[in-house]
Amino acid sequence: MAHIPDSLLAGYRNFMNGRYASESGRYRALAREGQTPETMVIACCDSRAAPEAIFDAGPGELFVVRNVANLVPPYEPDGEFHSTSAALEFAVQSLKVKNIVVMGHGRCGGIGAALNVNAAPLSPGDFIGKWMSLIAPAAETVSGSTLMTQSERQTALERISIRYSIANLRTFPCVSILEGKGRLTLSGAWFDISSGELWVMNRATGDFERPEEKA
Repeated sequence: MAHIPDSLLAGYRNFMNGRYASESGRYRALAREGQTPETMVIACCDSRAAPEAIFDAGPGELFVVRNVANLVPPYEPDGEFHSTSAALEFAVQSLKVKNIVVMGHGRCGGIGAALNVNAAPLSPGDFIGKWMSLIAPAAETVSGSTLMTQSERQTALERISIRYSIANLRTFPCVSILEGKGRLTLSGAWFDISSGELWVMNRATGDFERPEEKA
């Protein structure tokens, strides 16, 4: 007998009676015509920071890839398995998105793991440890600072990692070429789970700023 958690079935029923009922025409059009999102969001797996909810996005509006700590690895065409790189390739080359947003968030467990250099692996494979080694140089620098509190170090690395990921995006030829032609924009954002605030990276300085509210 097929089974999934009751809470998911209850949520599905609410979805069918609510959002799907009100947007069924859009869903049918998307099924018939395919997706054409203009924005890709690279976000964290964290259940508290879902891009579709944060940006109030409807079906077909965002192409989202989520991984631990919203990291982008550098371009490595080595024949291995690269899920984030595959999603990026599809978004840029096939869907032809116009924007890529790397969105980090506060209290990120992956970032916390990167800062805890003495933590034991969660399994013999140490998959999280290997993944978070993408930002090891920054993590070592930040974790060694005695001038910041633990929470300040956490926030600092969360935001630094976003800049790292954007730099790694530019190692992909398809990204750097299109950005150079003005056909693709790269942005960074950081979401504060506690307050709901969204901070956006200034492309010129790398600083994170609160966007101005429009009347």
